[in-house]
Amino acid sequence: MSTSSGPLKGLRVIELAHIMAGPVCGMMLADMGADVIKVEKPTGDDSRRFVPPEIEGEAAAFMMMNRNKRGIALNLKDPDALEILRRLLAKADVVIENYRKGTMEKLGLSYEELAKVNPRLIYCEISGFGRTGPYAERGGFDLIAQGMAGLMSITGEGPGRPPVKVAAPISDINAGILAAMGVCAAYANVLQTGLGQKVDTSLFEAAIVQTYWQSAIAFATGDKPEPLGSAHPLNAPYQAFQTSDGWINVGAANQSNWLRFLGVIGAPELNEDARFASNAERIRNLPALVDILNGYLSQETTETWLDRMEKAALPAGPVNDILQMHADPQARARDMIVELDHPTAGKVETLGHPVKFSRTPGSVERASPLLGEHTKEVLSQLGFNSSEIDALIKSQAVIGA
Repeated sequence: MSTSSGPLKGLRVIELAHIMAGPVCGMMLADMGADVIKVEKPTGDDSRRFVPPEIEGEAAAFMMMNRNKRGIALNLKDPDALEILRRLLAKADVVIENYRKGTMEKLGLSYEELAKVNPRLIYCEISGFGRTGPYAERGGFDLIAQGMAGLMSITGEGPGRPPVKVAAPISDINAGILAAMGVCAAYANVLQTGLGQKVDTSLFEAAIVQTYWQSAIAFATGDKPEPLGSAHPLNAPYQAFQTSDGWINVGAANQSNWLRFLGVIGAPELNEDARFASNAERIRNLPALVDILNGYLSQETTETWLDRMEKAALPAGPVNDILQMHADPQARARDMIVELDHPTAGKVETLGHPVKFSRTPGSVERASPLLGEHTKEVLSQLGFNSSEIDALIKSQAVIGA
């Protein structure tokens, strides 16, 4: 079980989820101290086969999404395995599932059935489009959600270009975070009322909420926002500019920062140009502004500009690649890069938990489980003796590492 002192210590979570959105939810809860038991099929979570890359035969993708969890493997086609799962859920605080609609019902594990035995249960469903509405039967994929939510229409270098997906699977990741938020809210209600409930979110909704600014523009104007590259739809200059050796992000949108920015680059005369006198004018004349500013910023290195802008208290930062981000001293200082000991892969690095607590700190302390690594341990805690566990493994109702 978890030894974390996080704020969710003692919360018992059963994760019936695979690949990403559900596992992100479980990971977030585990990082905050919950005891998360990941239930896999006998062949394992599909992300175990997302290779390359791998470390000593272990899929890097699986290890990233499933740290801090205990793992068991059940063949849910076997009545004995299904009964084990029922016993787990009868004592659980939370279940996370991201199966297609109807799967849990066919197993006899609907919220309505489980709530009869465990009325405190929080039943978290993560799907492609939610459990209601005309698309409820559809499966969920990040690419599809990004396209349907409008994200791909506003991502890219500019109007008229092919649609571009946000490289990170943000609908998957955000759905997991939203689900974890929903679980925590439902848990607060359990502590007040003693009653659990369903928590239902989706990749589609998780992608839609990424469009707050663009939706505000569309609601107000009736126009569809277009892609702007790294620029901001409401503020300028607020984007990436090319330097002599790379790229730098500059946030000089409000008038005070704009004037300081002009001082840093040695171009105070631009404030006298009517095209750039206010934020509204800078937005209207953004292509001309970018051309002029690139001319100034391309004369010096990224490091030189960053030093000057920091001295002027001007918002700016480098455009890091992923390896540079991993090495960033602030990421390291905030424990966002963590080393773990994996039983077969050895020492592996993973990302840390992004929320810090002063009284009940969460932690990333356990590497991802091998397939069925904790099956015997969990069954023992459910009251099975060693001979019963051996028989279940022999019959292949369960997989034990």
